[in-house]
Amino acid sequence: MSETTHPTDRAARLARAKAVLGASTKVCPPNRATELLEAVIAPGDRVALEGDNQKQADFLAACLAKVDPARVHDLHMVQSVLALPDHLAVFERGIANRLDFSFAGPQSRRLAELVAAKALKVGAIHTYLELYARMLVDLTPQVALIVADKADRDGNLYTGPNTEDTPTIAEAAAFRGGVVVAQVNEVVDHLPRVDIPAGWVDVVVPGPKPYAIDPLFTRDPAKIRDENVLMAMMAVAAVYEPYQVTRLNHGIGYATAAIELILPTFAAQRGLKGKVARNFVLNPHPTLIPAIEAGFVDNVYCFGSELGMERYVASRPSVFPVGADGNLRSNRALAQVAGQYACDLFIGGTLQIDPQGNSSTATKGRITGFGGAPNMGADPHGRRHDSPAWLRAGEEAGERLRGRKLVVQMVQTRQPNGAPSFVERLDAFDLAAAAGFALPPVMIHGDDVTHVITEHGVCNLLRCRSLEEREAALRAVAGDTEFGKRQNTDMTEALRRRGIVMRPSDLGIDAATATRDWLAAKSIDDLVTASGGLYTPPAKFRK
Repeated sequence: MSETTHPTDRAARLARAKAVLGASTKVCPPNRATELLEAVIAPGDRVALEGDNQKQADFLAACLAKVDPARVHDLHMVQSVLALPDHLAVFERGIANRLDFSFAGPQSRRLAELVAAKALKVGAIHTYLELYARMLVDLTPQVALIVADKADRDGNLYTGPNTEDTPTIAEAAAFRGGVVVAQVNEVVDHLPRVDIPAGWVDVVVPGPKPYAIDPLFTRDPAKIRDENVLMAMMAVAAVYEPYQVTRLNHGIGYATAAIELILPTFAAQRGLKGKVARNFVLNPHPTLIPAIEAGFVDNVYCFGSELGMERYVASRPSVFPVGADGNLRSNRALAQVAGQYACDLFIGGTLQIDPQGNSSTATKGRITGFGGAPNMGADPHGRRHDSPAWLRAGEEAGERLRGRKLVVQMVQTRQPNGAPSFVERLDAFDLAAAAGFALPPVMIHGDDVTHVITEHGVCNLLRCRSLEEREAALRAVAGDTEFGKRQNTDMTEALRRRGIVMRPSDLGIDAATATRDWLAAKSIDDLVTASGGLYTPPAKFRK
């Protein structure tokens, strides 16, 4: 590991960069980008590569994967998300050997293979906030490779709607003597606004094509099934309504998309407009359009943007954080903080839940990570402001001096591949042993979870007064899985009488009526219509 970068070291790196740039002050031709990286990166460096769960510094990632391993090696990669093959190619080629990250997504299986083959060592799987914090403390990058929409010739950057990780990474490196290299779509004379000042940026590289960006938060309403609608109805009736939740964050999935699409129908029928789901911390989900147009939603603060939603968002500055340039300004770090401290509810999904309510997305043969869910899905003990939802949750939990954040796991009893979602032991324990982790990578700890919702019902863990009751409540909603079959029927009925376990009928819901008819939009085309034609879906979602 190289020592903390000193000004003289920075000067030497920039002098080598200057030899590559020639007469240009800050702009590096794309065909010399790999040579530039070989000039500014030293063996053993910590390198932050911007690869978040939407936009990617994909050209810089490809250039890094092409450097000469004899010149650049033993790198310690620090990045939010591994989404591209080039993100792992640096380990396959011996350019890097250590990794600290948050989420792996599509590269999760290959990452597990490389860890098993000892081709890389994982320092830790972080939450987003945890990783950003460590970039400022003990994982400060010597070189940061970031991405933005535009740069001017001085090096000022305009990130456009997808600010995402960029400001945090740039600041961590720029104010500790590091070198910041920015991939941009184009170099222009005048920027719509300055998101990152030129003083933080050392070199700008125009990419040969626009940077990669994934419409990660788009869910096609046509793929929402009746059981998703049923779970959404139970979520509204068992959580949103009784706790009067106004400030919240939704995870990604068809069940939460179904909630968004039944707000103008089912929730409105229950008289909840103006009472629930008014303030979101959320990417601009297309499935939220009908609720916004129905006047359900007051405002949305965003982690990032969403492809195709740019014109719609720009036309709703009273709802989204739109600047004078007419475009969204997002910030993932600030949104994570807002999701943790300003929200009363986090509702999301997982892959496995154990008898204690611990959940994880780390399963056999996959090192997925968990991104921001542990930040959103944690009860923040530092919180001091009250709200009706927070106070009621605390009262139900028996808290005397503080409230509780609502943390809901909404999952069908079996995953799409048939694997049970409820297990006696998380795969995360085996993964920890294989990868040499001190602790299993639990995504959300059971003592933070307040409710679990499946297609069979809701269990309110706040009302449980022992670990045995919590386990029984979880088994009661686990359906025909082996985990669920071990539940005692008499115990389930006793828990129902105490309101710990709730079936649809206990919530006034006729399961036979829980169909797609409740959805305010049943297709992508319906979302386009609801937006007044402002939503322009990416090609992959068009017929």
